[in-house]
Amino acid sequence: MPTDASTRIRTFLLATLAVGIIGMGTELLLLGHAESAQQLIPLVLLACGAMTLAVHAAAPGPGTVRALQAVMTLFVVSGVVGVWLHVRGNVEFELEMYPSMEGIELVQKTLTGATPVLAPGSMALLGLFGLTHSYRHPCIHRGADALRNEEGDS
Repeated sequence: MPTDASTRIRTFLLATLAVGIIGMGTELLLLGHAESAQQLIPLVLLACGAMTLAVHAAAPGPGTVRALQAVMTLFVVSGVVGVWLHVRGNVEFELEMYPSMEGIELVQKTLTGATPVLAPGSMALLGLFGLTHSYRHPCIHRGADALRNEEGDS
């Protein structure tokens, strides 16, 4: 059965998302990113994302697309919050070690500090892959197009 380009792109985005979720979850577990409730948040979201993705891949429909959109939005939010938490943690660590540090030196030490500042951004990137996959998804827009056609016939 031939598929159009948008279907192939959606499939590729879904596969990329699956690989990213598995890879990131594995990395976080190997790094021991489970020492506090805050550190568990990305692991829980990744597990929810994996389950949502599996259900959507097995039986795509309007409900699974909306669920995927919701979880992927949480991925984006958690990525942004995670970057902020990593920055805050690095600033606190540097100021604890060197209380008089300030200015450009503090910024540089924060960005290259104990926790990788931009690493949580990967979570946001995965969320954007999922949201791109679901953008104007045929499962949602097919029903809307049929409704519009029906209303036009009246």
